[in-house]
Amino acid sequence: MSSRTKVGLALGDFFLVMLSLVGAVALRLDFDHGAMARFLDPVAWFYPSVAATVVFVFWLLGIYHKVWRYAGVSDLLSIVAGVTIAFVPFQVAVVFTGGAVFPRTSLIVGWFIAVAGCGGIRFLLRLASERQGTGIGKRVLIVGAGDAGEAVLRDLRRSAGRVQVVGLVDDQPGHRGLRIHGVAVLGSVDDLSELVEALAVSQVILAQPAPALVRRVVDGLAGSQVELRVAPGLTELAEANLLREVRIEDLLERDPIRLDMEGVASYLAGRTVLVTGAGGSIGSEICRQVSKFSPKLLILLGRGENSIYEISLELREHKIACYIADVRDPSRMRSLFELYKPEVVFHAAAHKHVPLMEANPSEAVSNNVFGTLQVMELSREHGVEKFILLSTDKAVNPCSVMGATKRMCELLLVSQRSPGFVAVRFGNVLGSRGSVIPTFRRQILRGGPVTVTDPEMSRYFMTIPEAVTLVLQAAAISRGGELYILDMGQPVKIVDLARNLIRLSGFEPDRDIPIEFTGIRPGEKLREGLINEGEQTAPSGAPKIMKVTTAPPGPDWPGSQLEELRQAAERDDGERCVELIQQLLGNFKTGVEVPVELNVGQTLEQAKESPAQQGIHAHSEP
Repeated sequence: MSSRTKVGLALGDFFLVMLSLVGAVALRLDFDHGAMARFLDPVAWFYPSVAATVVFVFWLLGIYHKVWRYAGVSDLLSIVAGVTIAFVPFQVAVVFTGGAVFPRTSLIVGWFIAVAGCGGIRFLLRLASERQGTGIGKRVLIVGAGDAGEAVLRDLRRSAGRVQVVGLVDDQPGHRGLRIHGVAVLGSVDDLSELVEALAVSQVILAQPAPALVRRVVDGLAGSQVELRVAPGLTELAEANLLREVRIEDLLERDPIRLDMEGVASYLAGRTVLVTGAGGSIGSEICRQVSKFSPKLLILLGRGENSIYEISLELREHKIACYIADVRDPSRMRSLFELYKPEVVFHAAAHKHVPLMEANPSEAVSNNVFGTLQVMELSREHGVEKFILLSTDKAVNPCSVMGATKRMCELLLVSQRSPGFVAVRFGNVLGSRGSVIPTFRRQILRGGPVTVTDPEMSRYFMTIPEAVTLVLQAAAISRGGELYILDMGQPVKIVDLARNLIRLSGFEPDRDIPIEFTGIRPGEKLREGLINEGEQTAPSGAPKIMKVTTAPPGPDWPGSQLEELRQAAERDDGERCVELIQQLLGNFKTGVEVPVELNVGQTLEQAKESPAQQGIHAHSEP
């Protein structure tokens, strides 16, 4: 608020209090001019004294530093307090003088008039400001008529004509027909498409991004050329006026994981932490989240100098060390462990692209199996307290080289049962480099087509922060040799994901942006599972995290075949690598499997016997 405005309000308050006192005397004496003269002329000093005291108290309470266009109940209470504090000593003086300078009851009447006048002028200014904000700008419809919807509406009405809120929709039956700040609740979410067309709406804002509601709104707006935006939460809204685009992760019908901050801090705070693959999507997010727990030193290890440089710039305020190395390089890796002596290791370095690893099996084996094995052995040798292996649901009944190599890593970890060593298995990560979402976005920007391998292809999805939260939480509850998976909700069809992303980009699938089916690629499954044959799930003690009990391989496993596999990878004999992995795993086979649905505590064999699973064991070749 400018100094001129503050002075203007102070002068206004001064004269309003003067008038309120004169009005109180007139009301008390029934506008009898003769009687009023007794309390006006001889004691004229009384009125400006009270008014000046009110202005002084208002200044002490900071009322003149408030922004009137945001005036609310708290501002009214401040005015009530200020007038009361100023009037009390004068009321005491009036009583003790027997009403000689002012009628004893008139000061109470004057208090009411002063509060109404000083408060009213501020709310009139606010009303005038909101009137200015109801111009002819963008026509907006708000989804949600609760507290969040009211906060969004109130914030938008201050936009000085940039938007015009034409209505609200809400599923609560009792809300229809109600008005919030003069804007009517016009119907439910089911009426959204009709209201958008009838009212010529150009933007729809979700007051609260509940996943199920987002999906309904996206479906309801199918075919409508309208922008869809999501408002932040009430806390964020109080801090900043921010509206973001609807993200594809908003469509995941799953609540976010809650991190046990105390448990995670207990093994990260003050420790030296090593993250391999630190430049990747998952590795870099691990670095971000670990840095919040004040480690003694965070070591960023990766082969790509550019990606390591980028995350190091982001974390430059923390104590970090960057180490450019290949996890398969024995001398370089040993030097790292001897130099920094890490106490916690997150192993995220791996080749992950299924079709590429099908074409390069020896490289997949060399990096994923023997790179991991080397980091595990060095960690064990140097007394690492926590070793966390990042695995994938493609390790479940693997039909790809990449999935088979990750399953090998799981079994190597489980078979050794070293204290503090744990594997974490999770599904596809939304937004990671090379994943389906960035690919779809690039195709949409080019005008299509969006390519999907098969209409029935489905995957379990999670966000990058979710995946990393799972990793940190699982490590906190691990004792040694465990394997954990996330309760990832229901699988999502890739074609549905593509259609929703096209709609969120402002286009209509199959009309503006075509979708083409290209066929399943080598090594891909039609659907992913969560556990292998012979595995059983049980609660872990942490929300949305399940512990997987997997039978360790025999005492002689992997035997001499592991060294044979190493030699085959070194001489780039991909065919022999595949043969040896098949021998080591037993269940590694090509083909596309339809996995059964698992409940906590069930084995795969028990689930197959349930009536709902009969007839779904068909296989198809890629």
